[in-house]
Amino acid sequence: MQTAWKALYNTVAVPTLYTGFQALAFFNPKVRQGLLGRQSVFESLTEQLAIARSFDRTAWFHFTSVGEFEQAKPLIDHVYPQTRIVLTYFSPSVAANAYRYPLADTAIYLPLDSRQNAHRLFDLIQPSILIFSKFDIWPNLVWEAKRRKITVALIAGTLQPNSKRLQPVASAFFRSVHQEIDLHCVISEQDAVRFKQLCPPAARIEVTGDTRFDRVYNQALVVPEDEAFLPGQSTLSAPVVVAGSTYTEEEVILIESLNQMTTVSPHLIIVPHEPTPVHVQQLMERLRKSGLTYVKYSELVEESNLSQVRVIIIDTIGILAKLYRMADVTFVGGSFHGSVHNVMEPAAMEKPILFGPTIDNAHEAHQLVQCGGAEIVNSANQLVDVLGRWLVSPQQRQQVARSALRVIQDNLGATERTLDHLQPYFSI
Repeated sequence: MQTAWKALYNTVAVPTLYTGFQALAFFNPKVRQGLLGRQSVFESLTEQLAIARSFDRTAWFHFTSVGEFEQAKPLIDHVYPQTRIVLTYFSPSVAANAYRYPLADTAIYLPLDSRQNAHRLFDLIQPSILIFSKFDIWPNLVWEAKRRKITVALIAGTLQPNSKRLQPVASAFFRSVHQEIDLHCVISEQDAVRFKQLCPPAARIEVTGDTRFDRVYNQALVVPEDEAFLPGQSTLSAPVVVAGSTYTEEEVILIESLNQMTTVSPHLIIVPHEPTPVHVQQLMERLRKSGLTYVKYSELVEESNLSQVRVIIIDTIGILAKLYRMADVTFVGGSFHGSVHNVMEPAAMEKPILFGPTIDNAHEAHQLVQCGGAEIVNSANQLVDVLGRWLVSPQQRQQVARSALRVIQDNLGATERTLDHLQPYFSI
């Protein structure tokens, strides 16, 4: 049966994916950027390997985007001293981050998952182990690894309850892939139950937790408590709400809620997920029409007086963690757009958290709600209600924030548990 699935995947699915990406590139700049980045991956990989560190073992980590990369980093930290590290990724949003990562010997876009490309990658990389992060598993890579008797592992694995991979036809196909994976390290017991639907009875499925908890907690420890890094920060005269990784849908709700608030008037710092000039310009136009005063981060100087500014737009990247540290309340974006972004970061900073309704992609978001460290808001009116309660009560904010931090602390140790289970397959 696996032979039939391989043939179907390579004769139908792979050409369809190729055609689909080519068509989407005409309309989607992100897809277009990804295709451009893949044009010379083998040349780039060859050049990078030529100057890479030389070890008997090579660990190949693959991830789709930023969050999955963060899950891989704690493991990379441990194996780097005695292992060559090869990174492949799918999304353009993580490309620069991966390329600059100091522990990567090589970092490239993953080319289209064709049989020929898989052969070329394995010939060049010659990995000792292939490790997928979370869910971005590519069939030809798995099948080729098995053919070459190379260990394949999944770390921080997760499957949503409504995952299309669990549907009848899809699950039959993915069983032909997962049966060749040597080790599944999954986030929760519920994920383990779902992965069993895709794996043979003898498969190794271990509940190890999410390595990102370790990553964000350790990062939070080194972010200074009282550092004033925002020009004019000392002039902020009201509570501060930091909205991170926002999309247009969330920004509309945030602006509407800010206009409705009467009992307290917080400063709102908006950190768009992609602060492109076009997006920032559209955001400024909405604020102008709403009558709210605003300023861009790039316009601030040390003498700036922010006391009368309601909204600060962050038109750069790389400072969200520091902004969360100075927040009284945080709002995490993505959940009105499609899927919530990183809720662990503000939780590790011991901050109360708000987000919208779409959180099934993040098990930790459900944990935060269940433990009282976060609340879901479905509209501007609900956002006004929660902010009104939290901003006037430091005691309530502190209680919610402690619950958020407790979720992080209760989930620490996933890195060590994952490494323990990898040990039989890979000398660490």
